[in-house]
Amino acid sequence: MHPSQHPSSALVLETNNLRGGDDPTAVVTSVARLLRHLRAQTRSLESLRELVITHDGLEAASRAELERAAGRAVVFVELPSGTGYYEAKNLGFDATSAEVVVFCDGDCWPDGAWLEGLLAPFTRPGVEAVAGRTTYRDDLLGAAATAIDFMYFPTPLGEDCTRNFYANNVAFRRETFSRFRYLPAADVYRGHCQHLGFRLHAALVPIRFAPGARTVHRFPDSAWELARLRLLRGADTVAVAPALARAVLLGALGDVPAVAPLAILAARLAFSVRSVSAQDLAPARGLRWALCVAAVLGISALDAAGVVARAAGLTDLGVRDGSLLRHRLGYHGSDALVDGPAAKNAA
Repeated sequence: MHPSQHPSSALVLETNNLRGGDDPTAVVTSVARLLRHLRAQTRSLESLRELVITHDGLEAASRAELERAAGRAVVFVELPSGTGYYEAKNLGFDATSAEVVVFCDGDCWPDGAWLEGLLAPFTRPGVEAVAGRTTYRDDLLGAAATAIDFMYFPTPLGEDCTRNFYANNVAFRRETFSRFRYLPAADVYRGHCQHLGFRLHAALVPIRFAPGARTVHRFPDSAWELARLRLLRGADTVAVAPALARAVLLGALGDVPAVAPLAILAARLAFSVRSVSAQDLAPARGLRWALCVAAVLGISALDAAGVVARAAGLTDLGVRDGSLLRHRLGYHGSDALVDGPAAKNAA
């Protein structure tokens, strides 16, 4: 393929994280706000072969509103009841035909060159997967949570590659995703992309890292929901730890369910503290660094509580295969630290 040639591309936008909240119109409002933002991308939405939105059931008027916001035709994929976050991505992919498929979440806010940054590496033959950089907002809490949730690990498969990725900011060549896809994991909330990363690594499929393709993930709408998210993240460690330990850190220790998650949390804590100033956010020095580290410790303590609860069998926290069965978290807030003032006006 000549370097100037771009393979056909599609964007799959899922709305799983917008299920929460009490306002029935919030999903449409939030997605429309995001689509208007995406229209300003350096790589236009019109250049995509398909724009797919997965949803739990939208009226015809709502679909028309979203197409107006996108400025182009949209393929709407209505999900069966109970469909999880990752299966929604599988079903969205099935509605595409493009050579390269990009995955984005309805609760994320991409930078202006995000789409171009993810797609540009695919002009090179042999590139099968590209991961962008995901962060939280650029403040003290955001920097601390980013250092915990959105770490990228080196891999022997290439200096410009990462061992892992996040499902809200990744693109795959069609044949690659068709071959691997997301597999069910009934008791995991957000660990499926880690498992897929392990499988790609084992199959010697490199994941190119494009840090310039940045998206900002929202925090949940309330402090209570944020605390619950931390318990869920910690509980996921119990399910993900054995595979992570075997693939990266601790070898046989991954077969000790009660020990491996806490050991991995401890290793993650050390890595997170070291990574506070390495996330393409505002530099953390002096007092800011100390406060960020204190926030990392506090967040990690909540995660550890989730580990203990899950390992002790006290609760499953209402999780089934990438989704919450009840009390779903909401991510609808218009945040100037994420969206900027223009988003509030657009909403």
